[in-house]
Parts: sequence; structure tokens; C-alpha cells
Amino acid sequence: MAESLTAPPTPFDTRFFGHPRGLATLFFTEMWERYSYYGTRALLILFMTAGVASGGLGFSVVKAGAVYGFYTAMVYLLSLPGGWVADRIIGQRRAVLYGGILIAAGNLCLAAPSLAFFYSGLGLLMFGTGLLKPNVSTIVGQLYSAADKRRDSGFSIFYMGINIGAFSPLIVGWVGEKVNWRLGFATSAIGMLAGLIQYVITSKYLGEAGLHPASSGDPERDRGQKRNAVLGVVACLVVLASLVIFASTGVIRVTAESISNGLGWVLLVIAAAVFSWMIFGKGWSAQERARAAAILVLFAASAIFWAGYEQAGSTLNLFAERNTNRLLLGYEFPASWFQWVEPLFVIILAPLFAWLWLALGRREPSTPSKFSVGVLFVGLRFAILLPAASRTMVSPLWLVVCYLLHTIGEMFLSPVGLSGMTKLAPARTCGFVMGVWFLSLGMGNWLAGKAGSLYEIVPLPKLFGAVAAVAVVTALVLALLVKPTKRLMSGVA
Repeated sequence: MAESLTAPPTPFDTRFFGHPRGLATLFFTEMWERYSYYGTRALLILFMTAGVASGGLGFSVVKAGAVYGFYTAMVYLLSLPGGWVADRIIGQRRAVLYGGILIAAGNLCLAAPSLAFFYSGLGLLMFGTGLLKPNVSTIVGQLYSAADKRRDSGFSIFYMGINIGAFSPLIVGWVGEKVNWRLGFATSAIGMLAGLIQYVITSKYLGEAGLHPASSGDPERDRGQKRNAVLGVVACLVVLASLVIFASTGVIRVTAESISNGLGWVLLVIAAAVFSWMIFGKGWSAQERARAAAILVLFAASAIFWAGYEQAGSTLNLFAERNTNRLLLGYEFPASWFQWVEPLFVIILAPLFAWLWLALGRREPSTPSKFSVGVLFVGLRFAILLPAASRTMVSPLWLVVCYLLHTIGEMFLSPVGLSGMTKLAPARTCGFVMGVWFLSLGMGNWLAGKAGSLYEIVPLPKLFGAVAAVAVVTALVLALLVKPTKRLMSGVA
């Protein structure tokens, strides 16, 4: 079967800190998208649980956790069709543009004083991020040839852009908590618009990367795949619109909790179907099947990691608001400000890790080894909080140390995972496989939302202890699977 992989615009381009100039375009696009995402995420559960009199929605913690988990999971679940649409219909470049437009519109809807606009805004954010997130990462991979040793280092630099954007709670959080909740969401929209403007102006530096859908080498087959893909998208939109109409008119009755619970099963079914197809389906070579099995191992580890990581916006956000002393020189700073501590550590550590992987050369740990260490650190993160979990109004240093451990684990797993997917994916399905990676983030986010729902039900020492135990056990199992997983990766570990 013929495959087509877009060639890098300039094979030895070193204009951006030794990397292709197009990396700067994608760096700032992702930076502003993450500014929007993390700013909105920092406010979301606090806004939903705030009283109506203070401008919030007055949701219970259980309902707010369900909505939070559903939203953050769907953001990443929709990366799967988002990558597929880019592969088959519009290409990665247009997917990033259209996704950014939907994200900006979604945040503006959240800023409108209406519950209907609130849910509509979440929907637009889900679809927009599903289009943008997997495809901007895929384009990064296309800037490098298959043999270019700068790839992991380039993804670490790209990942630093993500975390510069994640400083947004400093601005968005303060505006939302101290001025007006809805104005805070509008501030997130402004960030995404800034990212879109620079993306359009500087996209010339990307060359041909991500410009066209993937090709099988047969024009007739490509046209048929595109036609079927368009029909599939239209059918899904019709089904979705029908469900929304039925729910809004009372024909079917749904609650946030029932939708969230149902999503958990949907995520499991989708993951099972995707990996069954990639490992046992027709049209794959033996090497592609083996690499798909390796992706499955990394997928499971990633889901556990993000289940702990993404509690920054659920349990740890509530812990910061309700159990942490936030007085500084007589001023009570916003609870959402804790969410910029982790990106600060990333900014400090990302260049060190980017240098480290290059400096180690052949001694660099394999991708499965890095994953094992990353999951271990997220377990240690919750273990360190156990003494504080039984107290009230603890020092903010507990959360600072928690986020430091969290960040060290993140450096071992997240940028390495992005890079690993671009290396393991068949060229004709690169966007789809990147969507599979983000599906693991979706599962982790759903679990993080469920943990948030339990904040007022399960004692915190028991809740944090369970998360720590699951992560540590997963890390140990993954360590035992390092060698077989490396064999499945067929030389790209």
C-alpha cells in the first residue's frame, strides 16, 4: 500500500533555536490555544459551584464534577474524529484554523449570561479543541524527517509553549474570581484570537506540512475516502443535533451525572474498538500491528497519568479554594492562581530536559522507561499530600511541592508521548493516531472529573491515597513491560 508523508519544508532549517522556523508558528499557536484552555479550565469548576448571588451557576459539587469531567474528556475524545477529518478531508492546517475559530466562539458563549449559552460554549470548545489539538502536534512532527534526531528536542520546545500559555490563570483567574466570572471567559477568547492571527500571518513558514489530506497514492481511492468521510461527518452531526433537540424539548430526559457516567462506557468501547481495528483489522502490516500494540501499552499508562494530572482543575482546585491558606501580605489571592505554579516549573525544566535527551545520546532512556517514571511521579504527587489532606487551611507550600513532583513526571511523559505517536503512527493515519493519544487524555480527564465529584463524599486522605496507589502500581507494571514494549516499537523506542 502506497503512503505519502509530507516532507519537511527545509530539511536542515535551524532558524528557531536550532529547529525549523515553522516550529515558532506552531509554538505560538499552541501557546495561545493553551492560554484559552487553561484559563477557562481554571475557572470552570469554581464558577459552576459559586453561588448564583455571586454570579456563579450554583451547581452542587457532584454535578459540577460531572460537567467538568464530561467537558474535559470530550475535548480530547473529539481529537480522534478531529485527526480523522484532517487526514481524510481538510488537512491538518485547515483543521487548526477552523478549530481555533470554534474555540474563540465557545469562550465568547461562556461569557454570555445564559445557561443555554454556557452549554453551547462548552460544545463549541469541545469541537474546536478536537480539531486543533491533535493536528497542530501532527504538523510539528511533519517539520522533521524520519531520521532527524531533533524531533524529541523539538517537541520539548513546543511543549514549553504549551506551558507558557498555561500561565493564563494569572490573568483569566484573577479577572474571573475578582472582577466578573464571565469577563474571565471573554479574556480566554481574546487569547485564542491572538493565536489565530499569528497563525494565519506566519503559516508560510510551514511549507507543505499539514497542507493536504493524507494520500494513499491512488487518486480515485482518495476521492472515495473523502466522499465517505464527508458523509460520515454529516451523519454524526445530524444525530447530534437530533439528540440536542429531543433533550431540549423533553422527549428524552438526561442529567449531567447520567451523561457523564455514560461517557465513561463510551470511552472504553471506543478505545477497545480502535485498538482491535489497529491490531487485528485488515490493511495493516505486521510492523504496524506490533507498533499499535506498543501504543496500547503507552495509552493505558497515559490514561492513568492524566487521571492524576488533570485533578489540578478538579480536586486540587477545590482543595486550593477550601483547604488552603491563600492570604499573602493580607491579600487573599485567587484559588486558580495555583494552576500557574506547574507551568512555571515546566518553563524551568523543559529546556533542561530538551538538552538532557540530546546530551544522553544513545544512553537516553526508552519511551516506555520514561513513561514508567512519569506515572511514578504523579503517584508520589498525591502521596505527598496525604498528611495535609486531613487538615484545614494548610500552607500553600503543600500544593507547590505537589506541582513540582507532578511537573517532573510530566517532563518524562507528555512531550515524549507526543513525539512517540508521530514516530509510531503510519504516515497515512498520523492525525488519527495522534487522536488516539488524546483519547487517553480524554479518559484521564473523565476520571479526574469523577474524582472531583467525590470531593465532598469520600474523605480526602482516602481519595488521595487511592489515586497515589493506582499510579504507583501502574508505574511498577509498566517498568516490567519496558523490554517487550520496546520490541513492539520496532526500533523507534
